[in-house]
Amino acid sequence: MNLPVNPKNLFIFILAASIASTIGGLPFNSLPVMLGSLADSFSLSSESVGLLGSICFAGYLLGTLGAPFWINRLNWRTLTVASTIGTATAFAVSSQLKSIEALYLVWAFIGFFASTMTCLGMRILTDLPDKVRAFGTRQGIELSVTAAVLFALPPLIIAQWQYPGAALALAVVVGVLGLSAFWVPQGPLLAIAEENQAITNHSRIPLPRSSWVCMGIFFVFLVGNIALWAFLERIGADLKLAGAEIGIVFAVLKLLGGVAAFFVAWIGDRAGVRWPYWIVLLGVLAGLLFLLGAGSFLPFALGAWIWEFAFTCGCVFQVAAIARSDASGRAVVLVPAVFALSSMVGPGLAGQLAAGGSFNGVLLLAAVCSVLPALVYSFWQPAKS
Repeated sequence: MNLPVNPKNLFIFILAASIASTIGGLPFNSLPVMLGSLADSFSLSSESVGLLGSICFAGYLLGTLGAPFWINRLNWRTLTVASTIGTATAFAVSSQLKSIEALYLVWAFIGFFASTMTCLGMRILTDLPDKVRAFGTRQGIELSVTAAVLFALPPLIIAQWQYPGAALALAVVVGVLGLSAFWVPQGPLLAIAEENQAITNHSRIPLPRSSWVCMGIFFVFLVGNIALWAFLERIGADLKLAGAEIGIVFAVLKLLGGVAAFFVAWIGDRAGVRWPYWIVLLGVLAGLLFLLGAGSFLPFALGAWIWEFAFTCGCVFQVAAIARSDASGRAVVLVPAVFALSSMVGPGLAGQLAAGGSFNGVLLLAAVCSVLPALVYSFWQPAKS
């Protein structure tokens, strides 16, 4: 059933979609902390840690690849309930496992169920006007909730109960967030007449070539930065930071990510389509330089915070570019698949680069991959379909 979008329900739809998407983002947003606790609980090597992250997002990729085929056919409230139960159950089961092989399997299920929530949240927002503002608000809410979770996990949960406690805590968080099912629309929305007419006209033709180019650029950007994200906690652990310090770093980091997303949402389309990518690149490089020279808490924290702010801005701008490249809304539903594919490649690649005990290769990879969007979008822009 198509539902109209008006000022009264616009905020409710954005909020519900953002909370649903937060469930999908939890495995990624908590990835370094969870992988770090797994590494300590099971004495895992860097290669094994990277493999676990990659397997999780293999399941995530499987879920997202099917999203364009079922996203408009299923009842969205029913989907929210089912995915919430699946994600929470998988986290709870993983807390009781002792075998790393079994954990690999369960984390694949975590990725699969979480992906459905990410796809759903993004699909709802695709129907709304001002894509930059809608996706910026979604990411801001997602990261704000995650900040609270990450503030509590290392010092309060992981310090006492290690990975089993953290997994159970995330299961509870997912269950609470799943209450958003009461406010999620049951089916596609009607935003504005012109946009929906474009959807009708474009729904049966292939995705524009420019959409694939935008997704390819986003993939490269994500590979390098997700590689760093997966091992950011390990970099802090290598500096012998205390659990409370790690918790502060990641909580503030995600709060800054939320601030960045809300900042981009406030700017909206006024930011233009070229300069934002260069500003993002400068921010990423500044953060990486701090991390490269970090020998204590403060430079590590500053580097992580600056990097996260810039990385989040870059994600919002690029998702908005993908959304603008395809009026049918199908391309943006594939964004989680791009995210999943890059998350499969990034952690595994980072594990290989960090196998010798140095994280400099991971930092270099993030820097190189961050250059591409600024270069490409300076000379090319996707045609509006």
